[in-house]
Amino acid sequence: MRAAAEDIEEILFTQDQIEARVEEIGQQISRDYAGRTPLLVSVLKGAVYFLTDLSRAIEIPIVMDFMAITSYGSAALQSGVVKLIKDLDIEITGRHVLLVEDIIDTGLTAGYLLRLLQARAPASLQICALLDRPRRRILEALPIAYRGFEIPDRFVVGYGLDYQERYRQLPFIGVLKEAILQESRLLPEWGRHPDAGSAGSPSRA
Repeated sequence: MRAAAEDIEEILFTQDQIEARVEEIGQQISRDYAGRTPLLVSVLKGAVYFLTDLSRAIEIPIVMDFMAITSYGSAALQSGVVKLIKDLDIEITGRHVLLVEDIIDTGLTAGYLLRLLQARAPASLQICALLDRPRRRILEALPIAYRGFEIPDRFVVGYGLDYQERYRQLPFIGVLKEAILQESRLLPEWGRHPDAGSAGSPSRA
């Protein structure tokens, strides 16, 4: 069995680069939310690595909570139509909420989440995204207050980002080899992983 790193064509951001940028974002959040206790909301599972490291870089008191969503095939990913399968445990009315995302892509699903959260009357609501891929953006009006890195329109994995639930554990962010994607496309429908998506779109955001 080959190692996960062997499936990477190119490393876009090293572990050191990610750590340094997450530290910078944490310091900025600490300054911007000084005197308040922001609620960091993350969507399982992709952003867990980012949220964990970010929380340790923030110097002010914070609270964390999680949501989980599911989509129905590639058409749902393109339309932003998803189903909420785990809601927040914490009431957010009157709280300062920061939606922590692994990647903002089309923006459709992030927009759905924002509408869902805004309806609960938080004191403020903004986005903190590790990766931003603006070339695929459909919904432009997103309150992205904190942005880690801008990336090209390529299929990236690592540091929480996956392909068919693999590669999340890689400490860097890299481009997945096209051959790996082709292998999945050649599988018969009955042998294809149910979470397999279209190339270049590893995220639902």
